[in-house]
Amino acid sequence: MRRRLSHVDSKTPSPCEGSPTSPSCKRGSIPCCFCWCCCCSCSCLTVRNKEKEVCSRRASNLSTLESLQRNEESGRLTLEEASSWALSFNTLLDNPTGRDVFMEFLRSEHSDENMLFWQACKELKAEQRKAAIAEKTKQIYLDYISILSPKEVSIDATVRDTINSNMAMPTADIFDEAQAQIYALMHRDSYPRFLNSAIYQSLLQSLNAGNASQS
Repeated sequence: MRRRLSHVDSKTPSPCEGSPTSPSCKRGSIPCCFCWCCCCSCSCLTVRNKEKEVCSRRASNLSTLESLQRNEESGRLTLEEASSWALSFNTLLDNPTGRDVFMEFLRSEHSDENMLFWQACKELKAEQRKAAIAEKTKQIYLDYISILSPKEVSIDATVRDTINSNMAMPTADIFDEAQAQIYALMHRDSYPRFLNSAIYQSLLQSLNAGNASQS
């Protein structure tokens, strides 16, 4: 019996045998199945893709934290200033650095189009020239209102219909209802998560540690 088993083992080809062009063979790793040509459809690649996605997100968060630390070290941000962002959503939005940090958080959640749309509407309302209003209105519509846009914001169908009907003669306040809805969405959903996020909490800890080292 031992002889038969030994004989069979010696004749069993290795996973990479006969397939010198296999990517797994070139890497020197063992594929997850006996047929190297089927490995492309195996679940192991799904796992690898997920691992790459996690690594990419970690790198993005690290880059964000490094950027925030540079702001802190340059003296442009204080603990009191950063702590005030928790007082109200308006306090956060009224602060240029606060908006930048909040934007980084939204980007990590893949919802930064909300902040971009809100800011674009704010800039539009400050515009006085009719030609510029028409141009900016068209661009905002294409970027955030059109259902074909990858950055489309989530607004009510009635509000979208009103915007569509007013696009022939746009004004600076054409997006007011949509902007109010997006503001409410960020205030209700994104803002509480931001206050508990690693980005904001790490920033507060870093600023607090900096104050402690100076005292």
